[in-house]
Amino acid sequence: MIYELTRRNRLMIADVLDGLDDARWEAATLCRGWTVRHLAAHFVQPMLVGFGQFFLASIRFRGDTDRTVDHFTRKLARRPRAELIALLRAHAGDQVDPPRVGPMGPFAETCVHLRDIARPLGLAADVPVEHWRLLLDYLCSPGAAPALVPPGRLTGLRLTATDTDWSGGSGALVTGRMEALGMAATGRSAALPDLTGPGVEQLAARLKG
Repeated sequence: MIYELTRRNRLMIADVLDGLDDARWEAATLCRGWTVRHLAAHFVQPMLVGFGQFFLASIRFRGDTDRTVDHFTRKLARRPRAELIALLRAHAGDQVDPPRVGPMGPFAETCVHLRDIARPLGLAADVPVEHWRLLLDYLCSPGAAPALVPPGRLTGLRLTATDTDWSGGSGALVTGRMEALGMAATGRSAALPDLTGPGVEQLAARLKG
């Protein structure tokens, strides 16, 4: 099921990217240092860069995964806009299973990175609320990958949605729409103003730290 949801999200993202003008294509996103162009490239990176190629490049960056990802993203971002969008559509159904995050990693990226693009641009584009439910269930679980939600970030917090019947975790209450909860849980401080409750200050401090 997760692969099918990821496929649908990738196709939707391709449509969103295809509808942007040149200025928005080069606009900043919530991912520091990356424009929409960079995120478009990042979406196709897992399908175009194999594990062996990634591993060899990571040696150059002394095993720093973030720097290695940035290297490949910037390299792919040199490709023409139309090519990147076409690649995203062509590889939408690829079943990618990255180390440490598994298939939930690419799925999470389709949910979160779409909003990394849409929020700064004031766009309503978003994945279905059921996708956020699936992702938040995972993020609030003990087995969540540290790459998606570092240990301790959500400890002692109870996240409760205002736009659907969903809650996760236990402790100080944090309420808001599913999208805002998901964005904050994955480290986006831009979503904090959309949240309320006694746990928001604690969550904000953790994101800042």
